[in-house]
Amino acid sequence: MNPDLSINFAGIKFKNPVFTASGTFGYGYELKDLIPLKKLGGIVTKTITLKPRSGNLQPRIAEVASGMLNTIGLQNMGVKVFVEEPLKKLIKIGVPVIVSIAGATINEYVETVKILGVQNGISAVELNLSCPNLKKKIVCHDLPLMQNVIKDVKKVSKVPVIAKLSPLVTDISELALVAQNAGADGVTLANTYPAMAIDVKAFKPRLSTIKGGMSGACVKPMSVRCVYDAYKNIKVPIIGCGGIMTGEDAVEFMLAGARVVSVGSASLVSPKSLVNIIDEFENILKEKNIKSAEEIIGLLNKN
Repeated sequence: MNPDLSINFAGIKFKNPVFTASGTFGYGYELKDLIPLKKLGGIVTKTITLKPRSGNLQPRIAEVASGMLNTIGLQNMGVKVFVEEPLKKLIKIGVPVIVSIAGATINEYVETVKILGVQNGISAVELNLSCPNLKKKIVCHDLPLMQNVIKDVKKVSKVPVIAKLSPLVTDISELALVAQNAGADGVTLANTYPAMAIDVKAFKPRLSTIKGGMSGACVKPMSVRCVYDAYKNIKVPIIGCGGIMTGEDAVEFMLAGARVVSVGSASLVSPKSLVNIIDEFENILKEKNIKSAEEIIGLLNKN
């Protein structure tokens, strides 16, 4: 008998716990000819902002040992264009859609959610709170600002609100608790890690912005720790992400406390990685005679 892979997250039922990660899967529908998108548990879009953004100058991606650096700069078409075409195509796929949004001010977050709110078919919004505000400070590092963003978005959102947090803090479990107490229905742990790389042949940084965000297999142990620490401190569900390349990685995150996982860099290596991870995850549960994916959530914290 096949295990039940379905998961309830913030009141939403997903067929399995494997999602795409924001920023690595485009708007979510572009790979429909390469993989069976209907097999995915959920699709998290690239981050959408109130107005279009052209992003940072090239070069803005650099491969490093066991991972990659990026400084895309939230390039996107803006929410008004997004709801006209990409979102309609996404909803037709039949997989729950989580729209990632960001803003430089509270009002930008709120107005973006208001525009999204008239659309049927969105399952949740993920607040990218790891991006800078107008003062060039990471939003979730300014606790009053983060709290107000979550509170004000909750007032206008018709769907669950998930807070995506930065790992660049002393104690991410405390940050997750603040997000929960502000009204977040879930948290995503964690975003990329600040890093840089230098071209020793050219004696220049490998990114146009000098520093960028590190992702890939190399960050997984740090991200698993983030999930483990937060799970003990909060009651809202966790999306675990950071370096998930295999089904075993997905199981590891869920044992630490993640209710679902989102896959990023692996899908850049090969779009088929997402489907492979789902299959590998199911096979591990079969081998362990586990009847439901729900059974393994936070199991390490319960021993």
